[in-house]
Amino acid sequence: MTKPILEVKDLYKYFPVAHSMMDKILRRPHLEVKALDGVSFSVGKAEIVALVGESGSGKTTLSLNILGLQSPTRGEAFFNDLPLGKWAVGKLDQKDRRRIGVKSRRSQTLAFRRRAQMIFQDPYESLNPRQSIWEIMAEPLEIHFPGIREDVKERKVRSALEDCGLTPAEHFWDRYPDELSGGQRQRVVIASALVLEPDLLLADEPVSMLDVSIRADILTLLRTIRDVRGVTILYTTHDLATAGYFTDRMIVMYLGRIVEEGPTIEVLTSPKHPYTQALVSVAPAPNPRKRKQRVILKGELPNAVQIPSGCRFHPRCPIAQERCKQEDPSLTDAGPNRRVACLFAEGIKRNE
Repeated sequence: MTKPILEVKDLYKYFPVAHSMMDKILRRPHLEVKALDGVSFSVGKAEIVALVGESGSGKTTLSLNILGLQSPTRGEAFFNDLPLGKWAVGKLDQKDRRRIGVKSRRSQTLAFRRRAQMIFQDPYESLNPRQSIWEIMAEPLEIHFPGIREDVKERKVRSALEDCGLTPAEHFWDRYPDELSGGQRQRVVIASALVLEPDLLLADEPVSMLDVSIRADILTLLRTIRDVRGVTILYTTHDLATAGYFTDRMIVMYLGRIVEEGPTIEVLTSPKHPYTQALVSVAPAPNPRKRKQRVILKGELPNAVQIPSGCRFHPRCPIAQERCKQEDPSLTDAGPNRRVACLFAEGIKRNE
């Protein structure tokens, strides 16, 4: 992997549960939802990395914390070797401010927003229905570059729209979101993120609201954008098929933790963690003759307020043993560029 553009180190995010009057009278302990519980990984320049897992595994919370839209309980993320939490809210020290060439707190925040953008899941909700496509595209430029010349603005808007397959760009400028198809709306969402020419895109399930027939087109578009612009993409999804289609590396999350990490093709063809094996087994197979035996997990995803003792996956794990109830496995090397958090996964070094 190339030098990391993004590093997440031991990130925790806990949300306090509302304390009722009866809880206070009975002096019940304050409870917390452990959305992220010690997450660490890195992403290289121009790499496409998939964050996969069930709903409630912490994928979106992780993206929001990386983008500075939420503050972690503890831990830190680094973007281009700068502390992201401080950068996103304009609290870099003087040395780091000089490095990115800004002075004021607001200019620090704007500098970060130009470098990291998010593609939201629902193109029907993330576009203002009262703004034309031109207004949606031009607004970020006017905020970040006050006094920008009209010809420069037009060039940047045109480039972003046409890079996203909306050609000719003039055909879409005066239209409104409700005049576009779902696929065209999502292309506008992607283009509005690209207009500031960011280094990092966080794509939160960008194709889950779209028809199956056009999902491949949008994913191919994201891969082309990576190839042409050198953008790094962190892709959040619960769909292993789409992740396998265009990502370089896969990170599998379960209940706020990473349970497996490795090159996408290797994770899909040779999953090591029982949770990953279950996800892969139920993924749709193009060839029905090559379908694998399905692994159906027992029960539901546990409550993030009351994490099971030991390995948090053991209540649903088909190979769980008594030892799994006491020992909480950490991510361990399981081959070249592979890590897995399981006491009995194939290929890991065991300390018996």
